[in-house]
Amino acid sequence: MENASDPLRLASALPGPSKEEVSEDDDDVFTVPEMEDASQKKPNDVGGGQEKRGKSRSTADREHKKIKRISAQQARERKKVYVSDMEQRARELQESNARLEEKISTLINENTMLRKVLISSRPKKENAD
Repeated sequence: MENASDPLRLASALPGPSKEEVSEDDDDVFTVPEMEDASQKKPNDVGGGQEKRGKSRSTADREHKKIKRISAQQARERKKVYVSDMEQRARELQESNARLEEKISTLINENTMLRKVLISSRPKKENAD
């Protein structure tokens, strides 16, 4: 009977690439990079791997700035449309107000005229002294 706790046998039973399928680059994962002495580093030296992170970070920063720039432009466009709509609405309301004020003036004049007609058409009261 074979040993069930054999790690190689258990590993081969797991899904994933077999040992033959593993590329040489994957072997680098298992190696530990040598650490430089702090006194040997130059002040402008970037730590190992930070250079790659810095490039991806600057790429991410550029992408983030691009997204923000596009978002800001879209916000400016939305604001422009909103302001334009509000200006149009203000013009329409001013025109409506002018028409209503004219109508009010006409109705006031008509009311005044009708009151005068009413007063003049009433029979005059005679004093019974």
